[in-house]
Amino acid sequence: MNNRLLHRLGLVFLAFSISSCAVFQPDKPKTTAGSGEKSGDKNSLKAYDKVITKSAKTDEGLFTVHRVDDDYFYEIPDSLFNREMLMVTRIAQTASGIGFGGGKQDTQVLRWEKKNKKVLLRVVSHEVFAADSLPIHEAVVNSNFEPILFSFDVESIRKDSVGNATVIKVNDLYEKDVQALGFPERKRKDYKISRLDENRSYIDTIRSYPENIEVRHVKTYNAGEPPSNASTASISVKMSNSMILLPKVPMKRRYFDERVGWFARGQTDYGLDAQESKTVRYLDRWRLEVKDEDLEKFKRGVLVEPKEPIVYYIDRATPEKWVPYIKQGIEDWQEAFEAAGFKNAIIAKDAPSAEEDPDWSPEDVRYSVVRYLASPIPNANGPHVSDPRSGEILESDINWYHNVMTLLRNWFFVQTAAINEDARGVDFKDEIMGRLIRFVSSHEVGHTLGLPHNMGSSSAYPVESLRDPEFTKKYGTAPSIMDYARFNYIAQPEDGDVALMPNIGTYDKYSIEWGYRPILNTTAKEEKETLDSWILKHQNDLNYRFGSQQSGGVIDPSSQTEDLGDDAVLASQYGIKNLKRIVPNLIEWTAEDGKDYADLKTMYEQVLSQYNRYMGHVTANVGGVYKYTKTYDQDGAVYTHVPVEKQEKAMQFLQDELFSTPEWLIDQEIFNKVEFDGNIERVRETQERTLNNLLDFGRMARLIENGEINGNQAYSLMDMMTDLRSGIWSELRSGSAIETYRRNLQRAYIDRMEYLMTEEQSEIPSRYRSWISRSNVDVAQSDIRPVVRGELKNLQRDLRNSIGRSRDTMTRYHLQDALERVNLILDPNS
Repeated sequence: MNNRLLHRLGLVFLAFSISSCAVFQPDKPKTTAGSGEKSGDKNSLKAYDKVITKSAKTDEGLFTVHRVDDDYFYEIPDSLFNREMLMVTRIAQTASGIGFGGGKQDTQVLRWEKKNKKVLLRVVSHEVFAADSLPIHEAVVNSNFEPILFSFDVESIRKDSVGNATVIKVNDLYEKDVQALGFPERKRKDYKISRLDENRSYIDTIRSYPENIEVRHVKTYNAGEPPSNASTASISVKMSNSMILLPKVPMKRRYFDERVGWFARGQTDYGLDAQESKTVRYLDRWRLEVKDEDLEKFKRGVLVEPKEPIVYYIDRATPEKWVPYIKQGIEDWQEAFEAAGFKNAIIAKDAPSAEEDPDWSPEDVRYSVVRYLASPIPNANGPHVSDPRSGEILESDINWYHNVMTLLRNWFFVQTAAINEDARGVDFKDEIMGRLIRFVSSHEVGHTLGLPHNMGSSSAYPVESLRDPEFTKKYGTAPSIMDYARFNYIAQPEDGDVALMPNIGTYDKYSIEWGYRPILNTTAKEEKETLDSWILKHQNDLNYRFGSQQSGGVIDPSSQTEDLGDDAVLASQYGIKNLKRIVPNLIEWTAEDGKDYADLKTMYEQVLSQYNRYMGHVTANVGGVYKYTKTYDQDGAVYTHVPVEKQEKAMQFLQDELFSTPEWLIDQEIFNKVEFDGNIERVRETQERTLNNLLDFGRMARLIENGEINGNQAYSLMDMMTDLRSGIWSELRSGSAIETYRRNLQRAYIDRMEYLMTEEQSEIPSRYRSWISRSNVDVAQSDIRPVVRGELKNLQRDLRNSIGRSRDTMTRYHLQDALERVNLILDPNS
């Protein structure tokens, strides 16, 4: 053999030896790991104790993690190579102006693979699939080659009686700019980030637990437009990477159905007998299984405890007085799980103290925790982590921000103070705040169980039923606590002891049963017939309807946020009656000796916000289209236009309650304590917001289509535009003086008409297109501009006829100015 061939054979033999966890050393006897330095060959591995020295700080868990000075090492057992792991990347702490920590940025399935003298970290995709028993499986594998996220040199190998483990140094994975584990690309563009500054980036902590590894690392990026601290020309953030071992055997899937609201994930299955690539979707849900010894009881309908219940721990940092209410909110869901055949399926526990369990940590993936955060953010949220192969929820941490209590106080005050003495103040009694906390706790837990918002739920109840103490005590304010049906703003003082908030309702029990009740001895595909039958059983009952949350504008007015009842006009009229009762009492109900008027200002702003919500609820009916999701085996249309009489009532409501100046909102006794000016602009902005919402390109397109389809039975664009002009410019018919607020509104009308004549529908950014729904229209080629032009000419005629009749100087000036504005829109070159 020549020297080159001998050299190649030597390398091949060396690579084989390393991959077999032994190094070939012809001149020395073999040594075990830790017994000292091996051969001087630069390709040889170091002895274990030369890498993991006596000074190492070691943390045992999924991988054994070692820290030697500033170097971090993973010791990966052979048994965990080629196991799939889920990497969840979050921003743990942010620079000012970016938002708040905790938001999930990315999830990826990873696989650690040993290849010769390297360890590779590969990204695994489950977006496409075919059963390995099918011929097409090979094609799917070939078109889905797993990219290598990072490559590591093998530093050493440890051998013991349990098995071999490979040692790699992981600093570069977290200290260099590995984009998948760092700041997301879309935000890099926003802040014009050019590169990572490695000198200002470092690993903060790496902790290992039995089923996960938690890494915190600080990243500093050079940025052209940082959101804060501009003088540094950089952004520093703390990133969190959670690497979670996925179960060896995935849970049986349950397939998604749009008629029942659920968080779900999708996968393109090329193994289906279909003449197209088809995406199957399946639910995110916990693995609730019947114990083998209880199967017969379960079949007879006896409630049984699951093999593993869902357990939530309450963060040690939670103020003691709120703990019972948060726990009640969690265990309120037990009733829903009983509908699914389980008792004690969800349990709340106190986190053990440091003395009881010094190793317990909320970062351990084995524990789901309600985490209490000392933060001014007025919110709570309930994210979860799930196995992309099956949808199994592995863990969830509910983030409970301290300032959510401010949000609850504001809602409860503005929506119920007119009928509820307990809400008349800015500091509630503990039992009142506790009940509100329990409500939010239940809502957020619902998300962690797999349930999204059901914004269509509250429209199932007749408005007048929400004034009935007997009805509301039995059914709450909505069939689902997952709606944004906050508190009962409809009830009037004379109605008595009505219920003020939702509970776990009819829909919640139904959806939990639909998602969690085991269907024994079936495959996921075979379950579908049973699941369909459960839906069809309640298909004509609105209490069981799911209405998804809408993004980008409300098209279906029966599926809105913050609303109550089946009639937005009537509900909002009752709501405004209560706001009119609150405003004269705001000073008294926020008073406290020695305190300034900050709370008075806040509560007045809350009244205005609630009033604006009512305007939005009603406006959605104009050009609205209901959606009732159905399948081929159900009768009737999925999409139907809002009846003409409802749209006419909505337009009349807006004229009466908004465009006619809302004098009751103008309270000088409040204003002279909280501001030196601003009321006129505030009223103008309030009116303009709804006016622009009404004169929206998408809404106008739906009105055009409704008129074309339904003819005289439709509320058309022409109808809406005529009604709007007649109401906003009603003084032109009477010749009466036009006061300041109305003049501002009329100028806002002209400005919006100019916008409709000159602008096009805005482009939706590509990253939002998948979840924003709206009516798209080519404005220039639609009927919108001819109708707008016609209305402007009608207004031009009326203005000319009115100017000479007006005796009020300011009114005359206003009309002359309005005419000039209209003339310029119709003839820009004049």
